Amino acid sequence: MTSSQQDTTRATDADWPLWEVFIRSNRGLSHVHAGSLHAPDATMALRNARDLYTRRNEGTSVWVVPSEAITASDPDAKGGYFESGQGKSYRHATYYKTSEGVPHL
Repeated sequence: MTSSQQDTTRATDADWPLWEVFIRSNRGLSHVHAGSLHAPDATMALRNARDLYTRRNEGTSVWVVPSEAITASDPDAKGGYFESGQGKSYRHATYYKTSEGVPHL
């Protein structure tokens, strides 16, 4: 096989799916997005994530998620999606009146 044939048969990062990596640094803390990587499958993505993002023992747990499995809100539509609670007093406990004769409320 010539080198040009090897080049055409070799898989590239673009051929592999993109994975999002989340690391939990200490027990009890939330996982935090650490970055992305390309890998052929979940096992290799997990191994590569460990090698790339936890080199100095800073992680206790690693998650890898296919990027295509993540659904996100549109940052350009944040106004309507994340509007403030003004005018929505029903979201706060102060909106409701306590019943008389109920001492534990």
